[in-house]
Amino acid sequence: MTLEAFADTILPGEKRWPDDRSVAGVSGGGGAVASGAVDVLRTPEGGMAPALDSLAEALNGHARHHAEKHRLTLDPDVPPFVALAYPNRVALVQELTAVDHPEREAWVSVAMFSTIAFDAAAHLHTVDALAAGHPGLATLGYYPPGQDGLWRFPEYSYGRVLAQPHPDTTPSGSPA
Repeated sequence: MTLEAFADTILPGEKRWPDDRSVAGVSGGGGAVASGAVDVLRTPEGGMAPALDSLAEALNGHARHHAEKHRLTLDPDVPPFVALAYPNRVALVQELTAVDHPEREAWVSVAMFSTIAFDAAAHLHTVDALAAGHPGLATLGYYPPGQDGLWRFPEYSYGRVLAQPHPDTTPSGSPA
């Protein structure tokens, strides 16, 4: 729940169900949590998985300190960071990712994984993510592949051809 709440603070989305506590529900549509931020954090390729329990524990410690400092009462039924109201979550994340914070690199890394989940669906095969309606790829307007599974773009991204293909380029687009 704690890491979901952190991811939702970075890229907010709508609640998954009415009593969802991790997702604050300050934005419409799917945010980092619905896009699989925690799944991306857990991938072995990212290297963060072994540290996730420690990061969640540290984040909750920072949340307790933040609550004490600002005289906030935390709901004991959920982890401390989850218990913070969204504006307090934002304030704490800003503090943790500030240039002078000693743990900055760790928190910026968690934030980056949250955005990678949304922007790239890094934990899923792109075709599968698109077929499932991945919220980040849908929001970005990610263009689906053709029926043959290949991506083609009927219009050039700059509105014009930038270079002519090499004359020895094969029909599949491979250089000869």
